Amino acid sequence: MLQKCEGIVIRSTDYGETNKIITIYTRELGKVGVMARGAKKPNSRLTSITQLFTYGTFLFQKTSGLGSLQQGETLLSLRGIREDIFLTAYASYIAELLDKSTENHERNPYLFELLKQTLQYLDDEVDPDILLNIFEMKMLTVLGLHPQLDGCALCGNKDGTFHFSIREGGFLCHRCFEKDPYRLPISQITVKLLRLFYYFDLNRLGNISVKPETKKELKDVIQAYYQEFSGLTIKSKRFLDQLDSLKGKL
Repeated sequence: MLQKCEGIVIRSTDYGETNKIITIYTRELGKVGVMARGAKKPNSRLTSITQLFTYGTFLFQKTSGLGSLQQGETLLSLRGIREDIFLTAYASYIAELLDKSTENHERNPYLFELLKQTLQYLDDEVDPDILLNIFEMKMLTVLGLHPQLDGCALCGNKDGTFHFSIREGGFLCHRCFEKDPYRLPISQITVKLLRLFYYFDLNRLGNISVKPETKKELKDVIQAYYQEFSGLTIKSKRFLDQLDSLKGKL
């Protein structure tokens, strides 16, 4: 049967000389895979709609396995991302993280909106490091991970100076510092931002300016937490880190 969905292309793989297999994260069905026959041909009507990060409507033949894409209409091309190697790297990581964190045909309209809004902000040149951190923090709940951010993971105190403990899975107050000698020292600005990124509505994001040293603390905490608890291997992370080291040199 034919199914029409609103979605975003999060993965694209060449199949044979002229075809593509694309993965779309849709509002109605969650993640679906479809075959786009002839999409690599120069004059194919499926060429533009099957490009990575394209947001559009997709009409496909729904089957028990891989669907067959019949036609599509682009709603937003997000071309600015594809034309910038740095933004492409960020978007690729975001798309792969979502792909690795979800199963096929699990509907999640909240997650669809989160992806769409994040990519739109990225295309609008909002700070990509901050967008990435927000997306990573929001994805923790999807992965079933709930860091202790409301207070100390050991004693429960909500006031004082906090560091982050990977071992305890959340903040550690100054009264409990000695319980984890491997805790990550962070500024109280980083404490506030980790809470903010986890809880707030992305639609409320305004202009945000974060110092480089705070960005490093955010990255170190989130990266260490993912490595310890997520069980995910994100291949595009390595490329993103390599590009990150080149910033200011290109």
